[in-house]
Amino acid sequence: MIGFTFGFTSILFILVLFLIASSIRVFREYERGVVFMLGRFWRVKGPGLVLILPVAQQVVRIDLRTVVFDVPPQDVITRDNVSVKVNAVIYFRVVDPERAVIQVARYFDATSQLAQTVLRAVLGKHELDELLAEREQLNADIQKTLDSQTDAWGIKVSNVEIKHVDINETMIRAIARQAEAERERRAKVIHAEGELQASEKLLQAAQMLARQPQAMQLRYLQTLTTIAADKNSTIVFPLPIDVLNAVLDRFGMSPPRQ
Repeated sequence: MIGFTFGFTSILFILVLFLIASSIRVFREYERGVVFMLGRFWRVKGPGLVLILPVAQQVVRIDLRTVVFDVPPQDVITRDNVSVKVNAVIYFRVVDPERAVIQVARYFDATSQLAQTVLRAVLGKHELDELLAEREQLNADIQKTLDSQTDAWGIKVSNVEIKHVDINETMIRAIARQAEAERERRAKVIHAEGELQASEKLLQAAQMLARQPQAMQLRYLQTLTTIAADKNSTIVFPLPIDVLNAVLDRFGMSPPRQ
């Protein structure tokens, strides 16, 4: 009888220790426990030491740290009908453990699938040039769209970064030809603008010389000085029309027609 009592007491003691051990939970600083009482949500506990009633209560451990998720390459058809492959990185974290457990099953998988769908939908509204030149704006658009849809799950999407846009070889050659044509266009425009500015300055100079005959004489002398410095065998003297007319009138010859 004494042996039976001792054995029963030992079993009861072991059972009590087991119940106490199973009712103790330790949550780290970045963890929370969503506690259910008989299947109904009760409260969110943690961090630190938390006591859970065995059988009556169940707890789901949630990590609050930011999760970095690499979105697999997605086939995207841009608005100008160009097929590209795009992959991105999504940064998100749980801000409401209750909703992350109750409102969605496997919130990580749900956010992953939603990120792939939103990536294709948002980038498909833009042309290829925008995908290559306006990544910051596209990142912000994807992040805003994702965050608005995951808010009901207690998920906060903090950042989205497009990593790589893969274009086929044919499109790369077309882009190179387009860039070369754009450079040639700019060169021609710059040359034309230079010609226009030069012609405007020449016109201003001609108008100034026409108003000031003395300036024309000085220009003649400067031209003669330049010709003489070149050591030419023949020197052409520019003769003003007024002087030529006076000479012709003196010898009774008709002046040349203007």
